[in-house]
Amino acid sequence: MAALSRIFQSACTIVLGYGNQISSQETEKIQKIKMKKEDDYGEICASSSFSEGFQMPLHYPRYKKGDYEKMEEWKLDILLKQYGFLNFNGTLEEKRTFAMGTFLWPDQL
Repeated sequence: MAALSRIFQSACTIVLGYGNQISSQETEKIQKIKMKKEDDYGEICASSSFSEGFQMPLHYPRYKKGDYEKMEEWKLDILLKQYGFLNFNGTLEEKRTFAMGTFLWPDQL
């Protein structure tokens, strides 16, 4: 908030030549605008399914072992990110092995 106020004051100084001579009425208007934006943001966040943390996808992946063995790396990356493995660093084979071990039942391996 303070940074936004400083930016606004700087803009007034440069463009309008006001300097730090912003009237109390103008300051109140700025505060009302800031509060309105915060309220709007709060409503958007409260009304949407926005979440601060990880949210498990509704459906478990329905791939077979052969699907994982043929799956391209970019698709594996997306799949792993969807299920919370955000920074899985490894080779393509390590990603495939991990995905099969995670998403397939033992009798499917």
